[in-house]
Amino acid sequence: MAEQPLIACHECDLLQREPHLPQGGVARCRRCGATLFHSHPQSTERALACTLGALLLFLVANVFPIVSLKLSGDVVQATLLGAAQVMYRDDMRLVAGLVLATTFAAPLAQMLAMTYLLLPACFRRRPPHAELVFRTMTLVQPWGMVEVFVLGILVSLVKLAHLAIVVPGIALWSFAGVMMLMAATAAAFDPRDLWTRLGPPR
Repeated sequence: MAEQPLIACHECDLLQREPHLPQGGVARCRRCGATLFHSHPQSTERALACTLGALLLFLVANVFPIVSLKLSGDVVQATLLGAAQVMYRDDMRLVAGLVLATTFAAPLAQMLAMTYLLLPACFRRRPPHAELVFRTMTLVQPWGMVEVFVLGILVSLVKLAHLAIVVPGIALWSFAGVMMLMAATAAAFDPRDLWTRLGPPR
């Protein structure tokens, strides 16, 4: 009993022994009844599967056009990186930088960090500098705004519909898939299970 780790309730600050939970169980505070943590079965494997799927769709989203516009017989296609490059050339460097940071760099860094942590954890191995990678991932996570980007694209498509023939590209659907898979990753990810699998630092 003395070897069980201690946990503090985030509601009443009661310090108590961490109980051992069955799969799918919920630990609650003994004093106020607040939820301390959940036991998610196979959370690491599910989070890794969603992350790898998001990475694959992210690659597709940055290779293929987001949208095609047909106007007076001309067809104009745009990719995310191509659009950022055009904005940079048109002296909108700050906007181009924000687009790259929030829709490319931050989501990519988050997915790579998740893969770096989750893949060894599935084999009960601890990657080097796991704590640093985890802290960096938590700092980068709020800057990933794929859902805002997808919503902005959809609004733009509606406004452009009466000016030209708008054809959504493969990349737009891929970005939507990335958005859903990243949300699924966040729902499945259990930091407690991750650190239990990684074990103490050597």
